[in-house]
Amino acid sequence: MKRPRLTGLLLCAITVITAGALVAAVALFINRYRTATVQTARTSSAQAVSQVADTVGNYVQQMDDAMALLADAMDEPARQRDDFLEAFLKIRPEIAAVTTYNAEGELLHCWSAGHTPRENIITNLSFDTERMESMGERIVTAPHVATIFEGWYPWVVTMIDRIDAPDGACFVALDLSFSSISKTIANVGIGQHGYCFLLDQQGNLVYHPQQQLIYAGLKSEDTARLAAAENDTFEENGVIYSIQAVEGSPWRVVGVSYVDEQVNRNVAQLAKMSIVIVLAVLAAALLAAALLARIVTRPLQNLAGEMERFEQDADQFTYQEVNGTREVGELSASFGHMVVRIQQLMATVREEEINLRKTELKALQAQINPHFLYNTLDSIAWMCERGKNADAVQMVHALARLFRISISKGHELIPIAREIEHAESYLQIQKYRYKNQFTYHFQVDPACTEYLCNKITLQPIIENAITHGLDLLVDEGHIEVEVLQDGEDILFKVTDNGVGMEPEQVRAIFRREPGDRTGIGIKNVNDRLRIYFGEGYGLTIDSVPDEGTTVTVRMPRVKEGSYETK
Repeated sequence: MKRPRLTGLLLCAITVITAGALVAAVALFINRYRTATVQTARTSSAQAVSQVADTVGNYVQQMDDAMALLADAMDEPARQRDDFLEAFLKIRPEIAAVTTYNAEGELLHCWSAGHTPRENIITNLSFDTERMESMGERIVTAPHVATIFEGWYPWVVTMIDRIDAPDGACFVALDLSFSSISKTIANVGIGQHGYCFLLDQQGNLVYHPQQQLIYAGLKSEDTARLAAAENDTFEENGVIYSIQAVEGSPWRVVGVSYVDEQVNRNVAQLAKMSIVIVLAVLAAALLAAALLARIVTRPLQNLAGEMERFEQDADQFTYQEVNGTREVGELSASFGHMVVRIQQLMATVREEEINLRKTELKALQAQINPHFLYNTLDSIAWMCERGKNADAVQMVHALARLFRISISKGHELIPIAREIEHAESYLQIQKYRYKNQFTYHFQVDPACTEYLCNKITLQPIIENAITHGLDLLVDEGHIEVEVLQDGEDILFKVTDNGVGMEPEQVRAIFRREPGDRTGIGIKNVNDRLRIYFGEGYGLTIDSVPDEGTTVTVRMPRVKEGSYETK
């Protein structure tokens, strides 16, 4: 299973942590923002309603002030009263008319700038005697159309008060234009679709900017419930209601606004902006994470690469210190110290291995020399016992030559020509012993004689061929010794026509221990070659029962001075 990279993990961790923190922060912010926006919308609605209530209150106060002046004027003589009213109407153009009525509700006087009442008034919406009797001293009517004039129908609010005038008037009515107030209320918007309207104490609509829709049944207001509600601001079913009484009048101003447009729309816009900000912050976080990962992981990757190079070639490795953060620098320095220490240990081990190989070589030679000396002296003793003194003398001389070549002034590697001479001397000795029961032949490539080889390499192989291959042979035996080049290597081939061996016998030869009595020379030669030249060199044995055996020695082409020979 492929392990994830530190860079990817770091990017994912920073992205997840940043995204989670941003989403949580945005959600919390939007929730608080919505709560604050709702409260702001309620405050804004209450402020708008308060302004409308103040405006309407000022309107009513103006009517009260005007009514007080009119009440005083009614006590004056007729001429002075008429002059006052004429001047009063000129400076107060918003007053449509001033009328007086007797106890029966009959119109007594009417003052209006440029307008006279009808002779026959069928309906007077500005005065109702029955209502006056039930309402008390002073009343303020709902907005209505003045109907007592010919061809002029102003939209007014009437304030009626009781008086005792000298001319018998019992009531005075003041018709004040409502257009300015209606425009003010109509122009008050709470949000895009919010509005204000006037309501009396009984739940009747005094003024509504969407009056026509209400009359047409396309819109409705729960006026009864709103009339019974306290003066307050509250939210209900996504609608914000704000109610405030108009001071000095039976009216109440009701403000209507919608949470959707006041709050949700702002929250939606904020959410869009938040998403953009979140994406921007995430992009910035990813960029910062990438830079951080580059700063942190690039030196680690370089360090990992240096470790891989060291693993592939520890001997020739030269460490270049990796720069980075302080932690990476400390890790790099520790690795550098470790590299130096390991290379020192490797050099020590290599030196110890060389010493060990020398020691093993000396031990193997110590095993071979006594082994060969024992066999040779045994043959000389055998000749002496049978009175073949001359042959024994020749064998002694041959043995002397063998030992002189074997000693070779302490050199482990000797020229191949000397090794061939050594093998020929050994064969001469063995022919005396075996009464010329075998023949031998050397086939040597002259180009090979200038190279070096391990001394006493052929003799143990030839000895093994004679002892275990030809000794049991009825017919005359033959040993063929061949020296040739194979690419960059030298091959020694010793072939006999002896009894041969089974594969298990061949494998057993390479498993001989020092205590075994036979075949120890073959294993020693193979061990010496491998110790000296490496695992790629040594002996191979090809043998067929009843046909013969070929032992091949492979060694590198070695010239004088290229290998240690002491």
